[in-house]
Amino acid sequence: MKGNRIRRQLTGGLFLASFFLGGISLQAQALLDIDRSMDIAVENSPDMKQTELALVRSQERLNAQRARLKSQFSITLDPFEYEKTNRFDQQTSEWYINESASSGGTFAINQRILPTDGQLMLVNRFSYDYSFTESAFAADPLSKTYNNRLYLQFTQPIFTYNRTRMETEILELDYESSLIRYLLMRLSLERDVSVEFYAVYSNQMRLEIAREDLTNNEESYEIISNKVEGGLLALEELYQAEVNLATSRSGVFNAELTLANSLDQFKVLIGLPLDTTLLIAAEIIADTVPVNQVLAIDHALKHRMELREREIDLEQANFDLIVAKSTNEFAGSVTASFGVQANDEQFSNLFETPTNTPAIGLTFNIPLFDWGERKSEIKAAEASLESSKISYDVEKIDIERNIRMVVRSLKNLENQIGIQRKTVENAELAYDINLERYRNGDLTSLDLGMYQNQLSESRMALTNAIIDYKIELLNLKIQTLYDFEKQLPIIPEELQSTDD
Repeated sequence: MKGNRIRRQLTGGLFLASFFLGGISLQAQALLDIDRSMDIAVENSPDMKQTELALVRSQERLNAQRARLKSQFSITLDPFEYEKTNRFDQQTSEWYINESASSGGTFAINQRILPTDGQLMLVNRFSYDYSFTESAFAADPLSKTYNNRLYLQFTQPIFTYNRTRMETEILELDYESSLIRYLLMRLSLERDVSVEFYAVYSNQMRLEIAREDLTNNEESYEIISNKVEGGLLALEELYQAEVNLATSRSGVFNAELTLANSLDQFKVLIGLPLDTTLLIAAEIIADTVPVNQVLAIDHALKHRMELREREIDLEQANFDLIVAKSTNEFAGSVTASFGVQANDEQFSNLFETPTNTPAIGLTFNIPLFDWGERKSEIKAAEASLESSKISYDVEKIDIERNIRMVVRSLKNLENQIGIQRKTVENAELAYDINLERYRNGDLTSLDLGMYQNQLSESRMALTNAIIDYKIELLNLKIQTLYDFEKQLPIIPEELQSTDD
């Protein structure tokens, strides 16, 4: 029944999930539950490491951009420059020597203005210039001058988009996209680890059932052997019992091999050495939980990271359209500055009579004819934008369809658990009854083997139904980002901080 919590513990505790097969050297031991397995997988997964590195790269690029938006201080030094040239004086038709030397430096503060995409600069240039000429017509053959210029300049682009803001927003979106890819891969890895973990558990259960079947057949063989020796049964019964016993031993061996193979696959997935001995802590309880389909769909449409990825694609497509519209655009810039300049042969007198140096300029870029380049760029960007919109709508439909499918599957698996639980109870009763009949000589070993197989198969079917339910419940959690077992959302903290 929907919402029922079926509390039937099949088995629990610690299971030794690796076997001492011939020739294998065991160098390490690990006690793992499903949470610890996930932690190890995250640490060792190459894909997770690469995705994490991509996330770090996006984060550092965004940090660098934010640093560029702060005031930038710089000093440019020209410690020494000397030049000696032989020049020709056309008036006297004579050659003369000219020597010049200079030394100086520039201190600048540059601040980008994010709201307007403007640039504000405070610049101070100080220099010392020396010049000597041997020309007979030079009024002053020797010149020594100290120079200082201090000015504040503002440059503002006009009739165009804010490139600084767009660069910042693109890097923010790139970081968020990298974070989403990281979190999606982590969720996908969680599902893969859970599937393989429960596969190991299922094979462990299969091995336990095979060993129990072997124990029963050994007991049956002993009973038949005694009865044959006492003349109570025909020799054919002993032959059949030997076949059943051999089949059971083969079943145990096959189950051991299957478990060993699944363990290797699990170790590879989580990144452990193949010679590691695993102790798996597993407890499978047939608990079912109520699932509200409307809540599941609404929560998924609000918080699914794939939808946010499509939204980021839309925003980036809008940016591409803005850039396309700026192709060969009419644009310009306004530059205004104000400062003071001083020149003097004596450093002590340099700042006595400074000169104001205001300046303003207006520049326009006027494209005349571009042979249709801008028009084509805009059409291409509009096509990409429309494609992104379609992808967003398709993603929403797929999310809703998949959740509806998972909810239906959960209801079916819930019913299967109830059916298989009842089947196990009936199979246990049938086996106990027929075992007593067999001991009394009213049933052949072949018939008892049939009831034994039914019991083993029903137990395995119940175990698999519970595992399938748990995997599907985890799938629903991944699909909706909502934990219906705890009745809590599981939106990652990293993504919440990004949204804020």
